[in-house]
Amino acid sequence: MRESLFIKQNSERWKLYESAPSNDPDEIAERFISITDDLAYAKTFYPKSRTTTYLNGLAAGFHQSIYKNKKEKTNRIFKFWKYELPLLFRQYHRQLLYAFVFFIVFFFIGWVSAKYDNTFVRLVMGDDYVNMTNANIAKGNPFGVYKSQASSPMFFMIVSNNLYVTVLNYVAGILCSVGTIFLLFQNGLMLGSFEYLFVSKGLGIQSVLVVFIHGTLEISSLIIAGGAGLVFGNSIIFPKTYKRMTSFKKGALDGMKITLGILPIIVVAAIFESFVTRHTEMPIWLSISILAASLLFIIWYVILYPIQLSRTLKNNYVDAGKN
Repeated sequence: MRESLFIKQNSERWKLYESAPSNDPDEIAERFISITDDLAYAKTFYPKSRTTTYLNGLAAGFHQSIYKNKKEKTNRIFKFWKYELPLLFRQYHRQLLYAFVFFIVFFFIGWVSAKYDNTFVRLVMGDDYVNMTNANIAKGNPFGVYKSQASSPMFFMIVSNNLYVTVLNYVAGILCSVGTIFLLFQNGLMLGSFEYLFVSKGLGIQSVLVVFIHGTLEISSLIIAGGAGLVFGNSIIFPKTYKRMTSFKKGALDGMKITLGILPIIVVAAIFESFVTRHTEMPIWLSISILAASLLFIIWYVILYPIQLSRTLKNNYVDAGKN
């Protein structure tokens, strides 16, 4: 599309945003996603144009309106998870995809390394853990580690550790994303070698049915936190049309919001691991149901719903511009 046509189709809507500011958080969020879509298009096809600079200024204004300190309504938290967090997921789907790809690659590196090097699992997991797992397998209780403590103390230990790891994945992004990638490498390597340990003992399917009762949400949260770290780190390396400090602040804030937004998922994963995973004798259909429900929730909330929400908001504003 020629730039003149692009401007003609959208200029009335842009002028409306400038001349009639809104105080409604939902409407501001809707306008923000609409402008960021326009900005992304302009950056792609008219990177050095005044139109791109103009849209960048509009987007910055909306961003400031959304995130500035202000008194919040009682339903602010609900709106955060219904609108703001999904729109952030949509805005940063590319970084989340990068984190997923990094993790999967590192997972298979761990798997292959464990397959061809008998000492690798011990190197990654530690002798104590491997010896304990082998002893549990010999006793016919391969996943006994999940029954080794009472549920409540186990929950607090797991949730505190997982929250720490999640926040660390985000904060490590300050090292120009290298820190986050290294942590994804560590965790991917560990999971790959962990899974191969059970596969090598003929317990691959059982490990998925047991471990991924909590692991689906836990690993997904780890990857999302890695995506938040990449958002943070990439804002330093690639400021785009922003000043570097402005980009840094925006990336740090957006990454933090993504990290804070997934904390309830981490808590639910810890509840599953502490109170549910230990019941290794549960029916297969129940295990599969929990695993599938967790996976479908992540796919819907992180991928499908943000895309649908973004399209709906964009279509609404296209229709408003026509009217």
